[in-house]
Amino acid sequence: MSGRYSEHDHEHYERPRRHTRPRTKDRPTYDDAVDGVVVTVDRGRFTLLIEGTTVMAMKARPLGRKGVVVGDRVRVVGDTSGAEGSLARIVEVTPRTTTLRRTADDDDPVERVIVSNAEQLVVVTALADPDPQPRLIDRALVAAYVAGMQPLLCLTKSDLADPETLLSTYRSLGVPWVVTRRGGDLSEVREQLRGRTSVLVGSSGVGKSTLVNALVPTAHRDVGIVNAVTGRGRHTSTSAFMLALPGPTSSPDGWIIDTPGIRSFGLAHVQPEDLIGAFPDLDEMTEECPRGCTHGTDEPECGLDDAVEAGHADPERVASFRRLLAARSEPAY
Repeated sequence: MSGRYSEHDHEHYERPRRHTRPRTKDRPTYDDAVDGVVVTVDRGRFTLLIEGTTVMAMKARPLGRKGVVVGDRVRVVGDTSGAEGSLARIVEVTPRTTTLRRTADDDDPVERVIVSNAEQLVVVTALADPDPQPRLIDRALVAAYVAGMQPLLCLTKSDLADPETLLSTYRSLGVPWVVTRRGGDLSEVREQLRGRTSVLVGSSGVGKSTLVNALVPTAHRDVGIVNAVTGRGRHTSTSAFMLALPGPTSSPDGWIIDTPGIRSFGLAHVQPEDLIGAFPDLDEMTEECPRGCTHGTDEPECGLDDAVEAGHADPERVASFRRLLAARSEPAY
């Protein structure tokens, strides 16, 4: 050893220890938390409805990267008075009953939850100006079936085109439908929405925001126009927003969630077995299918073909199902 150092000198140069309390594994129980529902999300801030009061909140750190979306039922602590400048804290997201998902593209592995806990998916499409997009409708229906949601077709601008042409395509699937026109009676639409939480999806310019404003006069959703050159609408809604449907009493008659206009509906997360499971009558006819059968048109030994030949399945319904199945791999526009 050098004369300057001894074998014990390193003990004197150890980094001083941090005198902090050890991290506990016990987590708060949040017994004082109250229940709320997320009505919109904006740049990391969440607008909640708690017993009729609008409350601003942030997500608690223990939730980590767990997403919180419109429709989520949450437990909240902190200042839930709703006073200006107050901020509560979301500490728990209760289990979701349904999740409507989509991917940005078909090769995008990242699923995005659009809304949660909705019972009905309302696919809003114009009969003209802009023209209907059947592939986009098909993809939205696939997402609804896989999510366990009831689909509803809402056809707008019926004063510009006959709805029968489009309805004939989906009648064999048993999809319920309503037809509207600007300034027309919306009693049938209200009946389909009553007592449910419904999410409205559709491309820009189909009249979705106009419909929302007619159903909820206090909504004041921006309304856009369709570009005469491209035939596409301009995005007016920039975020999903949950609104109460006014009813004959002070209690809401249902809830609707308006979403931004979409131009594609990626289905990278959907597998053939997910879709066939949404059609129990067809699913039971595929029990004898060979392993790996996708139940598509090109499958050589699919049980659906045998069922059609034997007269046990409606050929139009099988064809409609296979069209939805094919929509997973076809462009939406």
